[in-house]
Amino acid sequence: MNGQWYDAEAGPLVRPYAMTGGRTKPGPHGVRFDLIALVAVDPQGGADEAAESLLGPEHRALLGLCRSETQSVAELAADADLPVGVVRVLLGDLLEGGHVKVSRPVPPAQLPDERILREVIEGLRAL
Repeated sequence: MNGQWYDAEAGPLVRPYAMTGGRTKPGPHGVRFDLIALVAVDPQGGADEAAESLLGPEHRALLGLCRSETQSVAELAADADLPVGVVRVLLGDLLEGGHVKVSRPVPPAQLPDERILREVIEGLRAL
């Protein structure tokens, strides 16, 4: 996509504020997308062809990336070659429209203690 959005001599062909309609915050509720938040297409959402045809090209590009596999916000920004702030605003639109679902990875504080994991591994080796 890089050639579509940037021209080496002229600079960006489409400014980020044009892609988001001048918005800098995602959604009406001020939803915040962490870089590691996981985004997937919502199979029960409103992602039919008629609804998708009303979306902008950037929205459709993000949906296409999410269809192949669940991706983090950071991965989507890199793969779409868009600034993270723009991706967050566009994801807010997609979330509000029911096209995607967002989940958070398990925080490190809620993961099992390393000592417990080592004991499990030692127990498995003993079998």
